[in-house]
Amino acid sequence: MKPARYALLPAIALGTTLGTAQVQAQEKSIVVASTTSTVDSGLFKHILPLFKTKTGIDVRVVSQGTGQAIETGRRGDADVVFVHAKPQELKFVADGFGVKRLDVMYNDFVLIGPKTDPAGIKGTRNIAAALKTIAAKSSPFVSRGDKSGTHSAELALWKATGLDPAGAKPSWYRAIGQGMGAALNTSAAMGAYVLSDRGTWLSFKNKDALQIVVEGDNRLFNQYGIILVNPDRHKHIKKDFGQSFIDWSVSKDGQTTIAGYKINGQQLFFPNAAPATQ
Repeated sequence: MKPARYALLPAIALGTTLGTAQVQAQEKSIVVASTTSTVDSGLFKHILPLFKTKTGIDVRVVSQGTGQAIETGRRGDADVVFVHAKPQELKFVADGFGVKRLDVMYNDFVLIGPKTDPAGIKGTRNIAAALKTIAAKSSPFVSRGDKSGTHSAELALWKATGLDPAGAKPSWYRAIGQGMGAALNTSAAMGAYVLSDRGTWLSFKNKDALQIVVEGDNRLFNQYGIILVNPDRHKHIKKDFGQSFIDWSVSKDGQTTIAGYKINGQQLFFPNAAPATQ
């Protein structure tokens, strides 16, 4: 007769097998480092349940400014980077930290201001002229100041005017080092102007004192890209799961899902993945 301890071996082996299977199931997940605008706008809450239904893959999103999200990818603390500052994205790939950058969707930036419009710029479609007027009249302006995609876009727009308030630090220019929601709330409290992505603005609840004052300038175009973090740099990157999320995001199904996200009937993001990826 076999000792009792040997009789337990099959059960232990079965338990080990089941435990391994459970761990593997738990590990069917990825981390996506993404800009605050995709999170604050509610886009991920809309698309991720549908992606999981299709693939069984869980996605945990780390919400950061684009600069921080790219740095998270550089460290290997995310499997995928989904952001909106193309020059930084291309450098990330060129430096060997990302595999390939793909366009996913776009929307636009809008200049938000107080309903009192102290600079008198509401209705203009020329963002450079509007910013020059804000500076000339020393009207309050809030900058995210957080190295995000929106912050980078704002700095580029100021540069196009020949002005550098971020460097000069005039009293009317306030850099807060926080995300888009906080910047909008600060603008509402201060009666200040602020650059926002349209998606976050549409989902923002505290609009009462604010309004869109400038929109429609081609320079306000806002492109989003997606990149798999290079598994050759970081061996723990979940390449297959991450690539599945990327492939779905640029597929017809993913693009349709993104286009279907609306608030009060207004579409927040417009898919524009290259046809070859669909």
